[in-house]
Amino acid sequence: MMSSALAAAWIAFSLAAPLSVSETTKDANGFLLHTVESEFQKGPAEIRVLLPEKVEKGVRYPVVYLLPVEAKNGSQYGSGLSEVKKLDLQNKHKAIFVAPTFSHLPWYADHPTDATIRQETYFLKVVVPFVDKTYPTLAEAKGRLLLGFSKSGGGAWSLLMRNPETFQKAAAWDAPLMMTKPNFGMGDIVGTQENFEKYQITKLLEKQGERLGTEKRLILLGVGNFRDHHEKTHALLERLKIPHHYTDAPLRKHDWHSGWVAEAAAELVK
Repeated sequence: MMSSALAAAWIAFSLAAPLSVSETTKDANGFLLHTVESEFQKGPAEIRVLLPEKVEKGVRYPVVYLLPVEAKNGSQYGSGLSEVKKLDLQNKHKAIFVAPTFSHLPWYADHPTDATIRQETYFLKVVVPFVDKTYPTLAEAKGRLLLGFSKSGGGAWSLLMRNPETFQKAAAWDAPLMMTKPNFGMGDIVGTQENFEKYQITKLLEKQGERLGTEKRLILLGVGNFRDHHEKTHALLERLKIPHHYTDAPLRKHDWHSGWVAEAAAELVK
């Protein structure tokens, strides 16, 4: 648990951008809640944290980042952190689970001109360092794991492939990984086709795949709405000889609560 000093209001950190964090509270679900002000987001964002019940002194815990698919506190597709708590995964896996929010639709990219839509930078320079400074995390690549579905599944993969020294594994469930141009609201986040291609999963696999080494650091689960994307992504991974974990069944509802989160978390932490 964090110290009283860290829980004080408006803590300043020596990060790449000005940052302020409000006093720590608990939300209605009992999650630890931090409200963040950053120049990389338009208005306040939040970071919610779920710790194991028994946090042992001197022990460092892996962190599973639950990447949202909706802006702000959208809940059309449920709550990843609530699903983790229901399944007791924080205790089963002895891991910290973290759920950040974003002011705009999260595609985990930096807009080329709008400084308030720098989602990748915000996550790398604000969220991860804050969590590592505040909680007893295993603050190295092998202790940072990414979990998402749909657009956040693609975000998990792009974050890993663009930053393989920062994160160890990324799990994507039912994600549109084969997109060749912005879709599903992504255009407002990436701005241009040229910028989109910096985050395009197929291009990243071709350019960055070898950097992932021989471990199965990419986890591909499914499916709900995007079976065709998953089958083609699996074929591409096979052609490029990139190690990965792959399942394509059963068919599930496209949300956090349809039964896939437990498998994704287990593959990340094993």
